[in-house]
Amino acid sequence: MTHLTFEDRSRIEHLLRGRYSLNQIAQILEKSTSTISREIKNRAVSSNKSAKGRIPNRCIYRRNCKRFYLCEDKPQCNKKQCSTCRFCNSVCPDFVEELCQRLDKPPYVCNGCETEHICTLRKRYYLHGPAHNAYQEILVESRAGANISEEELLSLDRFFSPLIQKGQSIHHIVTNNPDEFTLSEKTIYRYINNCLLSARNIDMPRVCRLKPRKSKSTEHKVDKQCRIGRTYDDFLEFMKENPDTAVVEMDMVEGEKGGSAILTMHFRNCSFMLAFLCERKTSQAVINVFRYLYSILGKDYFQRLFPVILTDNGSEFSNPLALETAEDGPKITSIFYCNPSSPYQKPTVENNHEFIRRILPKGSSFNHLTQADIQKMMNHINSYSREKLNDKSPYESFSFFYGQEILDLLGARPISPNEIVLRPSLLNR
Repeated sequence: MTHLTFEDRSRIEHLLRGRYSLNQIAQILEKSTSTISREIKNRAVSSNKSAKGRIPNRCIYRRNCKRFYLCEDKPQCNKKQCSTCRFCNSVCPDFVEELCQRLDKPPYVCNGCETEHICTLRKRYYLHGPAHNAYQEILVESRAGANISEEELLSLDRFFSPLIQKGQSIHHIVTNNPDEFTLSEKTIYRYINNCLLSARNIDMPRVCRLKPRKSKSTEHKVDKQCRIGRTYDDFLEFMKENPDTAVVEMDMVEGEKGGSAILTMHFRNCSFMLAFLCERKTSQAVINVFRYLYSILGKDYFQRLFPVILTDNGSEFSNPLALETAEDGPKITSIFYCNPSSPYQKPTVENNHEFIRRILPKGSSFNHLTQADIQKMMNHINSYSREKLNDKSPYESFSFFYGQEILDLLGARPISPNEIVLRPSLLNR
């Protein structure tokens, strides 16, 4: 086999961190150096990871910058000199990002770099998991669509469509013209069903009369062994040993079938809920949200907010290893699963979905929404007073437990009690 395997990519990542040269890696894997080089350059991923304890300033002028009070209108900024502020890069009109010149030379990534722990510039890492996923996506895309050229399709259309429109069946045409083509009957039916030919299903009366067969849709589990060590019993055992650990319940709210969905994260201790719009209800969409949260919160804040996450058995949550670990390697949370068909085991997130359904009724499409719309909706929901919180809002309770700084990082804003809207009109454009 000439293609790199999952094990090969895992060894490449390990050897890069061990500071092996591309030539040495190629010799160990018995591949050409150019193969290893192309693999790393094409599949490396960018990272916003910054050095711990250092200001994440990537401006090329940061060492000699003399700007002061650029964001004095922002209450969260208390720095006088802008180059020492984490908001500097986003508000300065003269910002020019400095790029690491080492990334233009072998090994083209930050794996194993001796200055990685003190570097604040944007980084690139070769990670075997995402690299292998990208490779598999290319394999799938290369097989997508009709395996036929445009000229062949036009020729097929000129031959088949007039005969079908005369009332002839696919089987009759194929049987009596065996030398005209090499396609199977099923392929022809599929081309017509996908509207690739001028003829349509309506031109074949028997096809229109037959009802489509009912078949239960199957969910694709990324990791079929994902529940091992992460069952609800394991969760209860973990909580018995760590009774003071905060728990976050995670779920997915569906809109129109097959369209956009909303990932929700509910904090049991304060009834605060985060929500993120996902283009599709997939495992990768959930992973992308986790990567985003880790990038804006950092390791310390992320682990403080999400020490334990309890979720259901949906296929979108079936890659726990990718959710539990950061792109740079360390474990950042623990994922556990409820028992099948047991939504009562995560009741707070299920109950809080009632507020979302007041604004986005069941069956409505989320395809027209943006993340800004979702954030607006959650600001209203999280500002709504709850009797169980002694008439405080989840926003106030979250601020008490975790502080205002994290709320600012998450983009949460309080809404005045008399201005709260929990109706579909809130998001009407």
